[in-house]
Amino acid sequence: MREGKLNVLITGVAGFIGSNLADRLVAAEHRVVGIDNLECGRKDQVPGGVEFHKADIRSKDIYPLFKGIDRVFHLAAKNCLPDCQADPVETMDINVTGTANVFEAARLANVPRTMYAESSAVEEGDERLKGFYAISKLTDARIAEGYRAAFEMDVVSLRYFNLYGPRQDYRRKSPPVMSKLIIAFLKGKQPVIFEGDDENKRDFVYVDDINDFHMLCLSDDRVKNKMFRLGSGESTSIKEVYDTIVKVMGVTPDPIMKPRGAEDPPVATLADWSEAKKLGWAPKTSLEEGLRAQVDWMKAEFKKGNIK
Repeated sequence: MREGKLNVLITGVAGFIGSNLADRLVAAEHRVVGIDNLECGRKDQVPGGVEFHKADIRSKDIYPLFKGIDRVFHLAAKNCLPDCQADPVETMDINVTGTANVFEAARLANVPRTMYAESSAVEEGDERLKGFYAISKLTDARIAEGYRAAFEMDVVSLRYFNLYGPRQDYRRKSPPVMSKLIIAFLKGKQPVIFEGDDENKRDFVYVDDINDFHMLCLSDDRVKNKMFRLGSGESTSIKEVYDTIVKVMGVTPDPIMKPRGAEDPPVATLADWSEAKKLGWAPKTSLEEGLRAQVDWMKAEFKKGNIK
């Protein structure tokens, strides 16, 4: 290992968070090993300089890749909520079996520290907790506790709130709200707004701000075996997101208003990121600034013909 540089492995390296993190790590001259089965991730998003392996986190074939690794970021997951509901068995196989397999690979290779992705879905009320995605994430937290207790592993839990920014996966069956609205405007269509979206609020946090915390996790021993909620500290309504996108894109708002289903009541989330603040971390990107970056990236994707 070079002086001050680490060998870092990322699962889900071709995805939204993983590819952005890989950019930061490569720029900082760390050695990066990336794993992705490319079911959802895009190979063209993996930056040059990454030692890329097309592999499945459920397979023991990944074990040799962990040899000599100093830090693991486990970001691979099945996370499109409708898809998770449609196929609970695959959801558990990827998110639960896959996570256990990554921890086992890290244990066998004596990796000093493993970071893994949690989700704010577990804090979005009883209805969300009945969903298979949230169930899988709750189970992952128990698995992490098991590895900490049984093998004295240093496992850092990163509970992301609603991340957005360039490379957010717009190809999902149900894209994240920001991508969905931007795509509608790019195609000249009327976006759909649901009744009650002024009360439907989320803590949206920009991906580069999250990567600031990822970089801190590399060397700060104060993160050891802790869980961190990572958000902006602001709860923003979907209507406010819509209005900001309208401003950024300079479009004329003319949404289609639809009633909200009883099975999808408005929810408000707000991250208590006080533990991360103690380490000197703070989100710094405003919603408008972050959305401008995402809109610019999605405009380029649209121009390339990637957004159909």
